[in-house]
Amino acid sequence: MRHYETGVIIAPNLSDEEIDQQIKQMAEVIASMKGQLHREERWGKRKLAYPIKKFADGYYVFLHYESEANVPAELERRFRQSDQILRFLTVKKPPTQRRPLKKGEKEAEEEAPQLGVSEVEATGEKEKSRDEEKKKVKEGEAESKEREKDKGREVF
Repeated sequence: MRHYETGVIIAPNLSDEEIDQQIKQMAEVIASMKGQLHREERWGKRKLAYPIKKFADGYYVFLHYESEANVPAELERRFRQSDQILRFLTVKKPPTQRRPLKKGEKEAEEEAPQLGVSEVEATGEKEKSRDEEKKKVKEGEAESKEREKDKGREVF
């Protein structure tokens, strides 16, 4: 099975119940074709970059799921038939490229890999070295500014 992400912009003139119904239909299509819906993200109403079908706003929904190749094709076929869907885009993702979960969210099938102690320490050391480099640069800039000031004050 492959991992997909489908982004959909739904017309803003629909009621909340109609939007819920549209999203439920998408989830049912995935489930009926033996796919597994991992996550559903509802971004809500947002302003579009340009008008689409005379709408300035749209309701954004993203579905992350795992399925065979025929599921996205079926979803897109249904999107094209519906006047309520303004735009859609489906992207095939490698299994390792998933969006990190928000705090408190748990994924049904697998947990995100945890960082080991050595990796955490290495990350901390990198940050420390970056901070030290920034301090050295700032100190060097301050010294050069002082030298410039002193050159103007020199008396012969």
